[in-house]
Amino acid sequence: MLAELSVAFSSLIAPLTGTYASINTFVGAYGYLAIFILMALEYASLPIPSEIVLPLIGLFAARGTLGFLPALLVVALAGLVGMGIDYFIAYYLGKDVVYKHASMFHIKKQQLDDFDAWFSRNGSFAVFIARLIPVARGLVSFPAGFAMMNKRAFFLYSFAGALIWDVALMLFGYYGLSSSSVSVTISAIAIFAVAIYIIYRLALSGIRKRK
Repeated sequence: MLAELSVAFSSLIAPLTGTYASINTFVGAYGYLAIFILMALEYASLPIPSEIVLPLIGLFAARGTLGFLPALLVVALAGLVGMGIDYFIAYYLGKDVVYKHASMFHIKKQQLDDFDAWFSRNGSFAVFIARLIPVARGLVSFPAGFAMMNKRAFFLYSFAGALIWDVALMLFGYYGLSSSSVSVTISAIAIFAVAIYIIYRLALSGIRKRK
């Protein structure tokens, strides 16, 4: 039964986790609703690439298709919903239940172990800084829930970190991707890709040093 549910779920989100073109089409067709769905799923630790979605939102805003501030508001609300889903699942169901069914949502037990240990060592700061790190952004909600972190503190630290990430990537799309100069656009993409990679590698290195 669970295996069938996993296959069905994977089929459902496949169009949303694919290429730039599919996400572009989805946002172009459904606007703010698409943004809410994509970002809620991303913050709920599902494989939605915010590194593609957020710059694309900024690009749409630069073209006048969407409003920058309304889109940011939708992203923020979606983030609170998505991170809340993971937090409350972990808070009320506990580690055993989450670990048992993690694979159904494309989450590895080792990832949860790593972030659980990192959270134990860094506490509230881990929640804030994780919102600025690819992969960790969604997963950190689980150890916070396992530890029954104060709800107000969880959402406050999460929102602060998430807002920095959301604004930065949307501004990248607004100014970098919308430029009429091909060289400027390519340079912006290259710098952005290198920055994301460096942040990701440094984060992994720090997490693994727990051992």
